[in-house]
Amino acid sequence: MQRSGWRTPGMLLVCGSTILTLALGIRHGFGLYLQPMSMDHGWGREVFGFAIALQNLLWGLSQPLTGMLADRFGAGRVMLAGGVAYALGLVCMATASTPLLFILGVGVLIGLGMSGTTFNIVFGALARAYPPGKRSMVLGVGSAAGSLGQFLLLPLTLALISWQGWFAALLVMAMLALLMVPLSLGVADQGYGSAHAGRGASLSEALSEAFGQRGFWLLAAGYFTCGFQIVFIGLHFPAFLLDQGLTAKDGTIALALIGLFNIFGSYAAGWLGGRFPKTTLLSILYAVRGAAMVVLLAFPLTPASVYVFASVFGFTWLATVPLTNGVVAGMFGVKHLAALSGFVYLSHQIGSFFGGWMGGYLYDATGSYQLVWTIAIALSVVATLVNLPIDERPVGRQAAA
Repeated sequence: MQRSGWRTPGMLLVCGSTILTLALGIRHGFGLYLQPMSMDHGWGREVFGFAIALQNLLWGLSQPLTGMLADRFGAGRVMLAGGVAYALGLVCMATASTPLLFILGVGVLIGLGMSGTTFNIVFGALARAYPPGKRSMVLGVGSAAGSLGQFLLLPLTLALISWQGWFAALLVMAMLALLMVPLSLGVADQGYGSAHAGRGASLSEALSEAFGQRGFWLLAAGYFTCGFQIVFIGLHFPAFLLDQGLTAKDGTIALALIGLFNIFGSYAAGWLGGRFPKTTLLSILYAVRGAAMVVLLAFPLTPASVYVFASVFGFTWLATVPLTNGVVAGMFGVKHLAALSGFVYLSHQIGSFFGGWMGGYLYDATGSYQLVWTIAIALSVVATLVNLPIDERPVGRQAAA
């Protein structure tokens, strides 16, 4: 990566990580708006759940395109556009008077904003800026930054909702989202022109190579589970706890603990990913998730048991992200990393769609989240198994190099 004055790889890490902190921190607070907004508007939980589900689906569908743009023209421009869309979506979310306008703001604008400001875009730039020996650790630091946002912004969101209501809270979050615009100016990623991108196959050749690898599809299948679980828990867990007689404070503390412990989990994943097979680590993470959910549901719910669950589950929360992106980078190189990871992330976001939508739909249909918990546990078993046979060694042109 060429240096441009103060726009060094270190500055890219700071600005990119801060953008992740804001984008993911704001997004993880959406579950706190579900009950008060649904009650004030007179909407069922399915409206809110569908809007979040559409957000995740559109985020995933647009991710390969935004990844291609970032790979070609540099990540900074994509982050700038994403920050603007994100802020406009939050304003639309606050002012929407009909379900259609609400879905437009939450589902479409914020979905596109997330596509331009989150993992694949930031990680693609970081992977091009740093050599392979430092790459896994740097991706772990970036992933930990996303968790820091969840830990810091969730209590702020709850405080604002309790103090001034959800409308004012959303406007404050919109102003925070606008900070991503000046931060994007510190990202000196040049896409194909970056030093560690290297020469190699065209985009069509890289896609053909990746799509022909069984491991690429197995990695995507496992990522579906990650998306389903984190969106279901992030969106519906506070409401689930309220239904079980706990308080909004318990739900906020639980989500904050998830963010806190994932700071350590993401950093540990980045460190371990440079020393042990990443696919084996992914299988372990998914197995731990499934076991944590089984234990949570097997015993009476108390604040203590919820906090222990949140801490354990939080350690795995975004730890899958640096490992998954690291596998893609190791197998196929970094020139087209944002685009290739975007296709894998599409599977994650399809899972997110079902996790968000099915949580609301099945709750409205059955009056309980029990069936959704069962599906989430079963998916952990599937993800544990499909990651084990993946061979993460370089393939094709990477192996020849």
